[in-house]
Amino acid sequence: YGYMRRYRKNSNYRSGGASPIRGIPKARLFMALGLVAFALINFLSSATENEITGKKQYVAIKPDQEIAMGLQAAPAMAQQHGGLDNDTSAQNKVDQIGNTLVQNSIARKTEWKYDFHLLADAQTVNAFALPGGQIFITRALYDRLNNDQQLAGVLAHEIGHVIARHGAARLAKQQLTGSLTGAVVMASGNNNMGQISAMVGQMINMKYGREDELESDELGVRFMIEAGYDPRALMDVMEILAKSRSGQ
Repeated sequence: YGYMRRYRKNSNYRSGGASPIRGIPKARLFMALGLVAFALINFLSSATENEITGKKQYVAIKPDQEIAMGLQAAPAMAQQHGGLDNDTSAQNKVDQIGNTLVQNSIARKTEWKYDFHLLADAQTVNAFALPGGQIFITRALYDRLNNDQQLAGVLAHEIGHVIARHGAARLAKQQLTGSLTGAVVMASGNNNMGQISAMVGQMINMKYGREDELESDELGVRFMIEAGYDPRALMDVMEILAKSRSGQ
Protein backbone atom coordinates (compact mmCIF):
# COMPACT_ATOMS: atom_id res chain seq x y z
CA TYR A 1 0.00 0.00 0.00
CA GLY A 2 2.85 2.36 0.85
CA TYR A 3 4.41 1.60 -2.57
CA MET A 4 1.18 2.47 -4.36
CA ARG A 5 0.95 5.77 -2.48
CA ARG A 6 4.49 6.67 -3.52
CA TYR A 7 3.75 5.60 -7.10
CA ARG A 8 0.68 7.80 -7.31
CA LYS A 9 2.53 10.72 -5.80
CA ASN A 10 5.59 10.50 -8.01
CA SER A 11 3.99 9.51 -11.33
CA ASN A 12 1.63 11.13 -13.80
CA TYR A 13 -1.13 8.73 -12.84
CA ARG A 14 -4.58 10.33 -12.68
CA SER A 15 -7.77 8.38 -12.26
CA GLY A 16 -9.70 8.48 -15.51
CA GLY A 17 -6.95 10.50 -17.15
CA ALA A 18 -3.62 9.49 -18.65
CA SER A 19 -2.77 5.80 -18.84
CA PRO A 20 0.49 4.55 -17.27
CA ILE A 21 1.30 3.23 -20.78
CA ARG A 22 3.60 5.98 -22.04
CA GLY A 23 1.16 8.68 -21.03
CA ILE A 24 -1.50 7.72 -23.59
CA PRO A 25 -4.97 8.87 -22.50
CA LYS A 26 -7.16 5.91 -21.61
CA ALA A 27 -10.04 6.95 -23.85
CA ARG A 28 -7.75 7.25 -26.86
CA LEU A 29 -6.10 3.92 -26.11
CA PHE A 30 -9.43 2.09 -25.78
CA MET A 31 -10.70 3.61 -29.04
CA ALA A 32 -7.53 2.51 -30.82
CA LEU A 33 -7.80 -1.02 -29.43
CA GLY A 34 -11.44 -1.15 -30.52
CA LEU A 35 -10.45 -0.09 -34.03
CA VAL A 36 -7.79 -2.79 -34.15
CA ALA A 37 -10.23 -5.45 -32.94
CA PHE A 38 -12.88 -4.38 -35.44
CA ALA A 39 -10.39 -4.39 -38.34
CA LEU A 40 -9.03 -7.82 -37.42
CA ILE A 41 -12.48 -9.35 -37.01
CA ASN A 42 -13.57 -7.99 -40.40
CA PHE A 43 -10.41 -9.26 -42.06
CA LEU A 44 -10.54 -12.74 -40.52
CA SER A 45 -14.26 -13.12 -41.23
CA SER A 46 -13.58 -12.57 -44.95
CA ALA A 47 -11.73 -15.91 -45.23
CA THR A 48 -12.73 -17.99 -48.24
CA GLU A 49 -11.31 -20.93 -50.19
CA ASN A 50 -10.36 -20.32 -53.79
CA GLU A 51 -12.10 -22.95 -55.91
CA ILE A 52 -9.19 -23.24 -58.36
CA THR A 53 -6.11 -22.97 -56.13
CA GLY A 54 -7.71 -24.58 -53.08
CA LYS A 55 -6.02 -22.01 -50.87
CA LYS A 56 -7.61 -20.00 -48.09
CA GLN A 57 -7.48 -16.27 -48.71
CA TYR A 58 -8.99 -13.15 -47.25
CA VAL A 59 -11.14 -11.21 -49.71
CA ALA A 60 -13.51 -8.50 -48.51
CA ILE A 61 -15.49 -8.01 -51.74
CA LYS A 62 -17.82 -10.29 -53.69
CA PRO A 63 -16.99 -11.51 -57.22
CA ASP A 64 -19.54 -9.23 -58.89
CA GLN A 65 -18.06 -6.26 -57.05
CA GLU A 66 -14.60 -7.35 -58.12
CA ILE A 67 -15.68 -7.51 -61.78
CA ALA A 68 -17.33 -4.09 -61.54
CA MET A 69 -14.21 -2.63 -59.94
CA GLY A 70 -12.02 -3.89 -62.77
CA LEU A 71 -14.37 -2.62 -65.46
CA GLN A 72 -14.55 0.79 -63.83
CA ALA A 73 -10.76 1.09 -63.49
CA ALA A 74 -9.89 -0.23 -66.96
CA PRO A 75 -10.31 3.03 -68.97
CA ALA A 76 -8.14 5.02 -66.56
CA MET A 77 -5.45 2.33 -66.57
CA ALA A 78 -5.44 2.29 -70.36
CA GLN A 79 -5.16 6.07 -70.46
CA GLN A 80 -2.08 5.96 -68.25
CA HIS A 81 -0.38 3.91 -70.96
CA GLY A 82 -1.34 6.02 -73.96
CA GLY A 83 -4.69 4.37 -74.56
CA LEU A 84 -5.41 1.27 -76.62
CA ASP A 85 -3.15 0.40 -79.54
CA ASN A 86 -4.52 1.07 -83.01
CA ASP A 87 -2.99 -2.07 -84.52
CA THR A 88 -6.13 -4.15 -85.13
CA SER A 89 -4.18 -7.20 -86.26
CA ALA A 90 -2.08 -7.27 -83.11
CA GLN A 91 -5.12 -6.72 -80.90
CA ASN A 92 -6.91 -9.59 -82.63
CA LYS A 93 -3.96 -11.86 -81.91
CA VAL A 94 -4.01 -10.88 -78.24
CA ASP A 95 -7.76 -11.60 -78.12
CA GLN A 96 -7.41 -14.90 -79.94
CA ILE A 97 -4.63 -16.27 -77.74
CA GLY A 98 -6.18 -14.96 -74.54
CA ASN A 99 -9.56 -16.51 -75.33
CA THR A 100 -7.91 -19.79 -76.38
CA LEU A 101 -6.24 -19.97 -72.98
CA VAL A 102 -9.52 -19.33 -71.18
CA GLN A 103 -11.75 -21.61 -73.25
CA ASN A 104 -9.34 -24.56 -73.22
CA SER A 105 -8.34 -24.54 -69.57
CA ILE A 106 -10.01 -24.66 -66.18
CA ALA A 107 -10.28 -20.86 -66.42
CA ARG A 108 -13.49 -21.32 -68.45
CA LYS A 109 -15.22 -22.66 -65.32
CA THR A 110 -14.69 -19.42 -63.41
CA GLU A 111 -17.07 -16.47 -63.28
CA TRP A 112 -14.60 -13.77 -64.29
CA LYS A 113 -15.24 -11.62 -67.37
CA TYR A 114 -11.99 -11.75 -69.33
CA ASP A 115 -11.02 -8.94 -71.68
CA PHE A 116 -7.59 -8.62 -73.26
CA HIS A 117 -6.17 -5.23 -74.18
CA LEU A 118 -3.08 -4.17 -76.14
CA LEU A 119 -1.89 -0.79 -74.88
CA ALA A 120 -0.17 1.81 -77.06
CA ASP A 121 2.68 2.33 -74.56
CA ALA A 122 5.87 1.59 -76.52
CA GLN A 123 8.22 2.45 -73.63
CA THR A 124 7.01 0.47 -70.62
CA VAL A 125 7.68 -3.27 -70.83
CA ASN A 126 4.83 -4.64 -68.76
CA ALA A 127 1.63 -6.64 -68.50
CA PHE A 128 -0.90 -6.55 -65.68
CA ALA A 129 -4.38 -7.64 -64.66
CA LEU A 130 -7.15 -5.82 -62.83
CA PRO A 131 -9.54 -7.60 -60.48
CA GLY A 132 -12.33 -9.39 -62.31
CA GLY A 133 -10.61 -10.19 -65.61
CA GLN A 134 -9.33 -7.04 -67.32
CA ILE A 135 -5.89 -7.97 -68.71
CA PHE A 136 -3.39 -5.63 -70.36
CA ILE A 137 -0.10 -5.93 -72.24
CA THR A 138 1.91 -2.94 -73.42
CA ARG A 139 3.14 -2.53 -76.97
CA ALA A 140 6.69 -2.41 -75.61
CA LEU A 141 6.40 -5.93 -74.22
CA TYR A 142 4.38 -7.23 -77.18
CA ASP A 143 7.12 -6.15 -79.61
CA ARG A 144 9.78 -7.95 -77.58
CA LEU A 145 7.99 -11.29 -77.84
CA ASN A 146 9.20 -13.65 -80.54
CA ASN A 147 6.18 -15.91 -81.06
CA ASP A 148 2.64 -16.79 -80.04
CA GLN A 149 3.88 -19.20 -77.38
CA GLN A 150 5.53 -16.37 -75.49
CA LEU A 151 2.44 -14.18 -75.80
CA ALA A 152 0.43 -17.08 -74.39
CA GLY A 153 2.89 -17.22 -71.49
CA VAL A 154 2.34 -13.55 -70.66
CA LEU A 155 -1.45 -13.79 -70.84
CA ALA A 156 -1.59 -17.08 -68.93
CA HIS A 157 0.38 -15.53 -66.09
CA GLU A 158 -2.03 -12.59 -65.91
CA ILE A 159 -5.05 -14.91 -66.02
CA GLY A 160 -3.46 -16.57 -63.01
CA HIS A 161 -3.57 -13.28 -61.10
CA VAL A 162 -7.27 -12.92 -61.87
CA ILE A 163 -8.23 -16.45 -60.89
CA ALA A 164 -6.17 -16.37 -57.71
CA ARG A 165 -7.90 -13.07 -56.84
CA HIS A 166 -4.59 -11.46 -56.00
CA GLY A 167 -5.88 -7.94 -56.58
CA ALA A 168 -8.85 -8.33 -54.26
CA ALA A 169 -6.75 -10.10 -51.62
CA ARG A 170 -4.14 -7.34 -51.70
CA LEU A 171 -6.91 -4.75 -51.36
CA ALA A 172 -8.15 -6.50 -48.21
CA LYS A 173 -4.63 -6.52 -46.74
CA GLN A 174 -4.17 -2.85 -47.55
CA GLN A 175 -7.47 -2.02 -45.88
CA LEU A 176 -6.35 -3.91 -42.78
CA THR A 177 -2.99 -2.15 -42.85
CA GLY A 178 -4.72 1.22 -43.17
CA SER A 179 -6.95 0.49 -40.18
CA LEU A 180 -4.01 -0.60 -38.04
CA THR A 181 -2.04 2.47 -39.08
CA GLY A 182 -4.99 4.65 -38.10
CA ALA A 183 -5.13 2.94 -34.72
CA VAL A 184 -1.43 3.68 -34.10
CA VAL A 185 -1.92 7.34 -34.98
CA MET A 186 -5.03 7.55 -32.80
CA ALA A 187 -3.30 5.98 -29.81
CA SER A 188 -0.01 7.85 -30.01
CA GLY A 189 -1.03 11.14 -31.56
CA ASN A 190 2.30 10.84 -33.39
CA ASN A 191 2.24 11.14 -37.17
CA ASN A 192 5.79 9.83 -37.41
CA MET A 193 4.73 6.64 -35.67
CA GLY A 194 1.91 6.33 -38.18
CA GLN A 195 4.36 6.71 -41.04
CA ILE A 196 6.55 3.96 -39.62
CA SER A 197 3.55 1.68 -39.27
CA ALA A 198 2.55 2.42 -42.88
CA MET A 199 6.05 1.52 -44.07
CA VAL A 200 5.85 -1.81 -42.27
CA GLY A 201 2.48 -2.43 -43.89
CA GLN A 202 3.92 -1.71 -47.32
CA MET A 203 6.70 -4.22 -46.69
CA ILE A 204 4.11 -6.87 -45.81
CA ASN A 205 2.16 -6.15 -48.97
CA MET A 206 5.32 -6.35 -51.09
CA LYS A 207 6.12 -9.76 -49.59
CA TYR A 208 2.72 -11.10 -50.54
CA GLY A 209 3.20 -9.61 -53.99
CA ARG A 210 6.23 -11.82 -54.61
CA GLU A 211 4.26 -14.86 -53.49
CA ASP A 212 1.48 -13.85 -55.84
CA GLU A 213 3.91 -13.78 -58.75
CA LEU A 214 5.10 -17.31 -58.02
CA GLU A 215 1.55 -18.59 -57.75
CA SER A 216 0.63 -16.92 -61.05
CA ASP A 217 3.62 -18.59 -62.69
CA GLU A 218 2.38 -21.98 -61.51
CA LEU A 219 -1.15 -21.30 -62.69
CA GLY A 220 0.12 -19.93 -66.00
CA VAL A 221 2.02 -23.14 -66.68
CA ARG A 222 -1.12 -25.13 -65.91
CA PHE A 223 -3.29 -23.05 -68.26
CA MET A 224 -0.73 -23.24 -71.07
CA ILE A 225 -0.51 -27.03 -70.85
CA GLU A 226 -4.30 -27.39 -70.80
CA ALA A 227 -4.66 -25.07 -73.81
CA GLY A 228 -1.90 -26.82 -75.80
CA TYR A 229 0.87 -24.22 -75.51
CA ASP A 230 4.48 -24.94 -74.60
CA PRO A 231 4.93 -23.86 -70.95
CA ARG A 232 8.68 -23.48 -71.48
CA ALA A 233 7.86 -20.25 -73.33
CA LEU A 234 7.07 -18.73 -69.95
CA MET A 235 10.75 -19.07 -69.06
CA ASP A 236 11.62 -17.15 -72.22
CA VAL A 237 9.23 -14.40 -71.13
CA MET A 238 10.96 -14.15 -67.76
CA GLU A 239 14.29 -13.74 -69.54
CA ILE A 240 12.85 -11.01 -71.77
CA LEU A 241 11.52 -9.16 -68.72
CA ALA A 242 14.83 -9.52 -66.90
CA LYS A 243 16.70 -8.04 -69.85
CA SER A 244 14.29 -5.13 -70.08
CA ARG A 245 14.83 -4.31 -66.39
CA SER A 246 18.59 -4.29 -66.92
CA GLY A 247 18.22 -1.93 -69.88
CA GLN A 248 19.10 -4.46 -72.58
